Amino acid sequence: APLTHTVPPQVVPGADPSARQLCFAWGPAEVLVCETLFGRAGGSRSRCLSRSRYLSRFWGEGRAGAAARALTGSLAGTGDGVPSSSRVFVVRRDQDIYIQTLRKLFNESHGIFMGLQRSEEELAGKSRKAQLVQVSKNYRSVIRACMEDMHQAAISTRDPALQGQYSTQVSILSAMELIWNLCEILFVEAATAGALLLRLLDWVRLHVCDVDSMVREVLSSESPSKHKLFWNVVDVFVLQGRMDEARHLLSKEASANPTSMNMYKILDDLMKKMPMPSLGNTQTLTELELKWQHWHEECQRYLQDGTFASNPHMESICKILLGDEDAILEKKELMTTWYHFLVTRLLYSHPTVKPMELRFYAQSSMDLFLGGENSPEPLDMILMAAFEFEMHQVIKECSIVLSNWWFVAHLTDLLDHCKLLQSHNLYFGSNMREFLLLEYASGLFSHHSLWQLGVDYFDHCPEFGRVYLELHIERIPLSTEQKALKVLRICEQRQMHEQVRSICKIMAMKALRNNRLGSALSWSIRAKDAAFATLISDRFLKDYCERGCFSDLDLIDNLGPSMLLSDRLTFLGKYREFHRLYGEKRFPEAARLLLTLMTAHIAPCSFWMTLLTDALPLLEQKEVIFSAEQTYELMRCLEDLTAGNPDKQKFQDDDVETTKVEMLRLALARNLARVIVKEGTVEGS
Repeated sequence: APLTHTVPPQVVPGADPSARQLCFAWGPAEVLVCETLFGRAGGSRSRCLSRSRYLSRFWGEGRAGAAARALTGSLAGTGDGVPSSSRVFVVRRDQDIYIQTLRKLFNESHGIFMGLQRSEEELAGKSRKAQLVQVSKNYRSVIRACMEDMHQAAISTRDPALQGQYSTQVSILSAMELIWNLCEILFVEAATAGALLLRLLDWVRLHVCDVDSMVREVLSSESPSKHKLFWNVVDVFVLQGRMDEARHLLSKEASANPTSMNMYKILDDLMKKMPMPSLGNTQTLTELELKWQHWHEECQRYLQDGTFASNPHMESICKILLGDEDAILEKKELMTTWYHFLVTRLLYSHPTVKPMELRFYAQSSMDLFLGGENSPEPLDMILMAAFEFEMHQVIKECSIVLSNWWFVAHLTDLLDHCKLLQSHNLYFGSNMREFLLLEYASGLFSHHSLWQLGVDYFDHCPEFGRVYLELHIERIPLSTEQKALKVLRICEQRQMHEQVRSICKIMAMKALRNNRLGSALSWSIRAKDAAFATLISDRFLKDYCERGCFSDLDLIDNLGPSMLLSDRLTFLGKYREFHRLYGEKRFPEAARLLLTLMTAHIAPCSFWMTLLTDALPLLEQKEVIFSAEQTYELMRCLEDLTAGNPDKQKFQDDDVETTKVEMLRLALARNLARVIVKEGTVEGS
């Protein structure tokens, strides 16, 4: 069954009834699973299932805790009274949604995503590319900030299990930033030859082989050049193309060993003169290649002359400058990864590498670095796919390997805005961008507060977004009126009329169960549900008959045009208006309204006696209120009530009702006499 539907608990078909089985129930975004042993007594299996069926209501409302308790209770024992130990599991489609420290990732990236959608048509050409690169950097900054928070959490916690979870998340976030940064260089910025190498060097320096602690340790020692890690630090700087820092360290060696001063000066000069691409330089690639060739020949000459033969460390550095693969691979432990080896290899053997040539260097670098000893990890395959410019393969591998949909959804959206995925439609209807955004947003909807972010993601899925939103928003647990109003506002803004009615009916029913008639009436009016409004109006009238006063006067006094939703609601509003007029001593207007309510037949028959009783004070006023014609109408209504009542005998046997009728007849007769005298006097004069 799909996760978007609620079905009764099921057991695995074809299993042995006497053995342990899996019992499961699908929810909106989760599945409840338990292992159970059905007893030997006949019918225990059916009883277990029948008791557990009612958890579907909790599960459909997203109340996982209540569902788990319900299922645990239903599996508490077997048919023959022997306890059955059962463990209940909640299997979620996107567990990362519930990690508190990742809330920053979801919340802040939502703002970046929305900004990208709004700015789609604002810029073009180079300005648009710069904007997209900035958006990519913003995403990466959020990943890094979240990674730092997770790292601090791992340090501060004393729980080994939590520490392990945080450390795992740090590793995942680090891999995500590594992949994203590479995709930014190759796909978003689309760096060309020359600039490409500079970007890859920055990428390696940022993500691979952090030597800052090693550098601090070496520089803080009394004699840096004598430190055991001195040459390791120099080598790492050279491998990462950080020539100024390498030269600075080598100057320490020259100061400490005057005998190596000549070698140091030559090596320092070679490192200083090394031609490098420059983003702001106007030199062409041909000029750069020519300079690099002359410099390479000079390095080769010094090496062949044996200039550095007496110092193995400097000789090794010179070999690295020449791009000697064996010399570079000797520093394998310092590089730690094949992609570091790739960038170092390109720096010293092919600095003007073109994007389309990367695939060949990447594959050979991985083969040389791993050497058949180790097989590639999933991260290696993702990076290799990126170097091969297989964007769809990158997205596919990340979808399989990473623990949530956040990464692939946002990366694919960014690449789609770069016009790189326009031609790729999925065979089942939607394009890749929309499919991944739908999956990510569906996961957000399983969270008690992050669902609000999911609404915006659905809004920007033009093909299926609205359908998904309609399905998911109906399953949000409406635990409070505030939350219901928030959901309702979202539906109203999007003209989701069916969902608006559904939410209002649910809230009206909840309020009615809690005897909050005012709230129930307000929700039913909002739902435009005439039948339900009639039901609640009857409850108001019943309460009035029992208590002699109305509750929620503010609501009834301000019904306005809403009272036309149903006849009973109209009657309720007008009847309250009668009481207001009476309270303001506007007796003639109150009398006319009361008579209208009776003669218009919108009052329930059961309420006629109450209306006639309300006429008594007006009939007994010193001033004549009802005219002769109005008095006759009241008499007719009274006779209709007494003559047409199906429980006439019971009505006559009720002393209270009989007394009321006699009092009304007497009051009507006296009023009629007063009216005749008054009207006769007026006519005589």
